[in-house]
Amino acid sequence: MTDQAPRLLVVDDEPDVCEFVAEVAEMAGYRCVALTDARRFETELNNAPAMVILDLMMPGYDGVELLRAMARAGSQARIVLMSGFDARVLNTAEELGKALGLSVVGRFQKPIRLAELEALLRSQLGAVTGDRLPRREGPAVQRQDLARALVRNEFLLHYQPQVDIANGAVIGAEGLARWQHPDWGLVFPDAFIGLAEKFGLIDELGWYVAERGISEFAELSRGCGPITLSVNVSAQSLRDLEMPDRLAALVQKYGVAPASLLLEITESGLVRELARALDILARLRLKGMQLSIDDFGTGYSMMEQLRRVPANEIKIDRSFVHAQDHDEGARVVVQKTIEIGQRLGMRVLAEGVETPGQLEFLRAHGCDAAQGYLFCRPVPLPEFVAWCARRRAAA
Repeated sequence: MTDQAPRLLVVDDEPDVCEFVAEVAEMAGYRCVALTDARRFETELNNAPAMVILDLMMPGYDGVELLRAMARAGSQARIVLMSGFDARVLNTAEELGKALGLSVVGRFQKPIRLAELEALLRSQLGAVTGDRLPRREGPAVQRQDLARALVRNEFLLHYQPQVDIANGAVIGAEGLARWQHPDWGLVFPDAFIGLAEKFGLIDELGWYVAERGISEFAELSRGCGPITLSVNVSAQSLRDLEMPDRLAALVQKYGVAPASLLLEITESGLVRELARALDILARLRLKGMQLSIDDFGTGYSMMEQLRRVPANEIKIDRSFVHAQDHDEGARVVVQKTIEIGQRLGMRVLAEGVETPGQLEFLRAHGCDAAQGYLFCRPVPLPEFVAWCARRRAAA
């Protein structure tokens, strides 16, 4: 194993388990360090492992304490939890890890099956070795960096297809912002969206992204047939009462049918200044544009939002789609979301679909559409159009 291989830390008080996980991890392409003594955990954490596989029960410590230690250290490691406890304990630990801002990517109940462990490790290998570009080193992004990028038109969109589950047709494209920095390379949105909100630039960025997508829609539809364009709307933008008129002017400028534009709003964002948000959303619908409730199921008032918001679509959050493989509770949430959405006359789209098994579960329960790496990663416009052409030719 080369020194360039990603570093994996496995923490379990059973030497046999450590040996087993280490052997599978090294076959999958990782450099592995095993700990049977949790007292050395924080020391090893300083070596910045790319992935941590963590037992929830250790003598003198428990996994919750170790998750808190990772959060305090600001660890960027991808975390896999394992335990002999029942699935609900693992589920609670996973939710805690995410609430602490950690990247929990999987969990196993013991005994762990070799094939499942190897599949998970291999699926994560690209993400920890550069499929996604490394974070910028050096000073943090400053306000002037983002402001300059907007002036210099450094932002662009990558598109990810949305597919009709029943017939496989491409029915939509979500435009996802990317920052093409001249020195840092391609910067992903988790590195700049939150900062744009913090620095008061999110409205300017949002309008830039909306116009970019709308202006490229003609090329999208020529290459892919009749589709919709989905763009994300920041919660902060739902305070601008001029938003519906400005968007209507944009679609008219570029000759786009208003119904072709689908605006994605997060559930949690609707809670802020609710009356103003509902004013804006109602007027967007009256002007012919469509609305989607994004990340459905992760907020605090799911049913209330469904009653209030004139949405056309619900997007099931990827966390439920991924967890349905091993979590009965997640499967119930997915099934009931599909049922409720369709009873209310909405299209139900599942995000983050990565495996044929996940797609089959969604198909079996009547989900309308899907989006995820199983079909295509977000790609630049020319690649997206070429992907659509290949798919249409193969149909």
